[in-house]
Amino acid sequence: MTNHQWNQLLSVIRGETINPLPVAFIVDCPWLPNWHGVQIADYLCSDNVWFDANRRAIETFPDICFLPGFWSEFGMCTEPSAFGTRCQFPRNEFPFAEKIINDIAQIDTLATPNPETDGLLPFMLNRLRWAEPKIKALGHEIRFSVSRGPLNVATFLMGTTEFLCAIKTDPEPMHKLLRIITDFLKQWHALQRKTFPTIDGLMMLDDIVGFMGEADFLEFGQPYLKELYATDVAVKFFHNDAACAQSIRHYANIGINLYNPGTQTSLAEMRRLCDHRLTILGTIPPRDVLAQGKPADVKAAVEKLLAETPDRSRLILSCAGGMPPGVTTENIRAFSDAARKFYA
Repeated sequence: MTNHQWNQLLSVIRGETINPLPVAFIVDCPWLPNWHGVQIADYLCSDNVWFDANRRAIETFPDICFLPGFWSEFGMCTEPSAFGTRCQFPRNEFPFAEKIINDIAQIDTLATPNPETDGLLPFMLNRLRWAEPKIKALGHEIRFSVSRGPLNVATFLMGTTEFLCAIKTDPEPMHKLLRIITDFLKQWHALQRKTFPTIDGLMMLDDIVGFMGEADFLEFGQPYLKELYATDVAVKFFHNDAACAQSIRHYANIGINLYNPGTQTSLAEMRRLCDHRLTILGTIPPRDVLAQGKPADVKAAVEKLLAETPDRSRLILSCAGGMPPGVTTENIRAFSDAARKFYA
């Protein structure tokens, strides 16, 4: 992310309105490798391929902010790998982490990983160390520490259905599991900030929040997320593109100031629920419009959103959720052009 993009982001979060509105997308291995013409496995295991793909994206779309920017990652295997899960890496499919908790009693034997040495995390940091001079040479900086959230990691360690059932049947062990994961994630974010002093943002992704009712979120989600966001950074970014109507009213109190939602709730309703305290990154449908539509469809969707939103403060134009697979260069350009031309 360039200094100009970072300063624009801070301005929008403060409530200032920028014309035209900034355009930003979360991009990682579901979209970037195939758009670049390589397979996912090559993107994940080759520093040069990974760097070239990210460089091509920022050079092809210089007016678009990609978040978190040069994301060093191994898909959903990233954090679970530190706990010892078996990671699957098909040639051109998304990585997947197999669960390791088959009995709740196993939680008692689970240790807090060391992010400096465990799993794939040292390789993530090494990639960024190697790339940092190259990133700076392009006029960009490493701005965010990144992780999946505690509920998301818990579901990879023990299974989504199993975890969501266990918060009802065995709440104490689930709190113990979330305590271990949260302590680990705090160390992981702190290590990223220590390694790269340019970091002044925290980005966390946790769709499991959207599978909980409000009461369960308040017990099993909010306390741990609040701990993680209680850090001295300027941008506190949260992604949950599952349902948010039952939890969004609490995000600002957690410390979140930038939110990337899904399509389940309208922008107007989200603003009402959170009292317009969050900057929203969205909310064009990612699959049905951005990936499967034609450039004219993308243009029409962006123009409709802007026409329906007279108050454009705390809004960054994007898709609802991360950039999906299959989005074309033409559709991204149509998105950016529509945002600019709306104000022409």
